[in-house]
Formats: sequence, structure tokens, C-alpha cells
Amino acid sequence: MRPQAPEGAPRQPGALKLLSGDANPELAAKIALALHEPLDDMRITRFADGEIDVKIAQSVRGADVFLIQPTCQPVSENYMQLFIILDALRRASAGRITAVMSYYGYARKEKKTQARDPISAKLMADIITLAGANRVIALDLHADAIQGFFDIPVDHLTAEKLLVEYIRKLHLPNAVIVSPDVGGAKRVGDVARLLDLPIAFVYKRRPKDDVVSEQRVVGDVDGMDAVVVDDLISTGGTLVGVSHALRAEGATSVRVLATHGVLAGDAVEKLVNSPIEEIVITDSIPLLPEKQHAKIKILSVAPLLAEAILRVHEDRSVSELFK
Repeated sequence: MRPQAPEGAPRQPGALKLLSGDANPELAAKIALALHEPLDDMRITRFADGEIDVKIAQSVRGADVFLIQPTCQPVSENYMQLFIILDALRRASAGRITAVMSYYGYARKEKKTQARDPISAKLMADIITLAGANRVIALDLHADAIQGFFDIPVDHLTAEKLLVEYIRKLHLPNAVIVSPDVGGAKRVGDVARLLDLPIAFVYKRRPKDDVVSEQRVVGDVDGMDAVVVDDLISTGGTLVGVSHALRAEGATSVRVLATHGVLAGDAVEKLVNSPIEEIVITDSIPLLPEKQHAKIKILSVAPLLAEAILRVHEDRSVSELFK
């Protein structure tokens, strides 16, 4: 008979199990390879009317399950997959369920900016918890406040060091780190501090979502290599405007680095036809073949996510990764 753990003793984690939805199977495969763990079989099918059905092949009873499912495009479809898989795992008596979300959709609606606005980021957090997640591993949330929307633990990772190492290897003679808006001040400040480089900001005014009417550079960029750092690239309109503003102020080159390459609509076309010399993103979101271009470079966050998963499984500190 298996001995009973004393009352109040730390929880002994079950076997580590990895599952992946359809959102980013390539990233899931890289994480599994880094952990030397297989991805458990799971079949996601649809009924004739489009409803999603899930079949988990192996038992997950008592297991420490990590479900890799970013909620990138198609956002609502991938969220629905996430909810249904979480529910299936909960009903299958998984010991602990961690949602590994390399991209958190609806994050840009984290507060009310106008009357009668929804706070969609909070709603998604509530449903993730209700569906069965016991923990979330997230990567570069659009707003830090989103961590507080959850009533379960959230490990908020950042690809900051990955981007810093890339900038360092460029050996730019006269670099300046640029925030495309005031809201990214902390992110850009952290990157500039690690590289011991100056910073600049671009002030922008938005009459409505995804539309920018005015952009002005605050800081000295004349004769400098501008490196714009952001958390995500969506339509590309803001960054194209930023690149023109920087060049108008005398920047000799403009590069853009971001964790999440959403690249919605004709974003790639706009970016590659702008003064931006290079666009660097991570594989937090899959880049479709038709959106690939010589100007776009992809860094992998799989080692970072794999190490975080291992630390959570072994009940070790995740924050140590960033010291």
C-alpha cells in the first residue's frame, strides 16, 4: 500500500504531461523536445455544425498537465479550444492543470477607455479559471495588470533577455532604444538598462483603436541606430509611422523587435515597404508561410517556456529565470 503523506505536507506533483491545442503545434513540439517529454495524443474534431469536440487518448488522472495553447488568430476559435480542453482535463481528474499561453488574446481590452466598454481581458481570465485551469504561464502580457485578473497563480514570463541578446549581437555603433508609445516606457527602460543605452519615446494620439493620427519623437535619435522594442506588432500602422518619424528626426537606421508577431491583415506588406530595415519577432505566434519575408527574423521562446514548465512542475522559483 502506498504510504499516506502527512497532513500539511507539500503536494507531490504527478507525472508531467504535455498537451497541445491547434494554435501553435510547432512551438509545442519544440517545448516537448527541450523537455525530452512526449506530447500526449489528443484528437480535436468538429461536428457537422462546427462545434469542437476533444478526445484525450491517455489517462491524466493525478497528472501535472501543461496545456500549450496560445490564443492567437483565429482568437475566438483558439479560446474555445482552450476552454473545452481545460474542461476535459478537469473532468478527467488531472492533478493540476496549467494553461501555457505564449500569447494572451483580448489583452488590449484590459480597461474601459470609453463608456460601456467591455473589459475582455478580465472576462477571458474568469472563463479560463472556470473551465478548469489551476495555473497560467503567460508571456509578455500587453498589460501587467492582467495578472491580477486571475484568482489562480500566474507566472508572467518575458522574452526581454532574448531580445537583449539579439540587440547585443548586432554590435550597432550608436544605438538608441525606442518605445513606440509612452505605455511601453518600463519595457524599453529595462532593455536599455541591460544594454546601457539611451532611450527615446514616440508620442502618439489615437482617435480610435488601431488608428494613430499624430506621432512625435521625444529624445535624441539624430545620427543613431534606432531599435524599437514593443510587446506586439498588430496591424503595423503604428510602427510604420514610428519609423518615418524616427528617420525624419535623423535616425540612420530603424529596427523593430517585438515578442508577438500578430501581423494582422496587410501588416507584413506595410512593414516591409517602410523604412524599417529588420523586423524581429518570436515564435509565440506561428508565422504563416504567406507572411514570411527576408526582413522578418524569428527567435524561439521554446527554451524559456520549457524551463518555466519544468520549474513549475518541480515547485521551483520561476522568477529566478530573470535575475
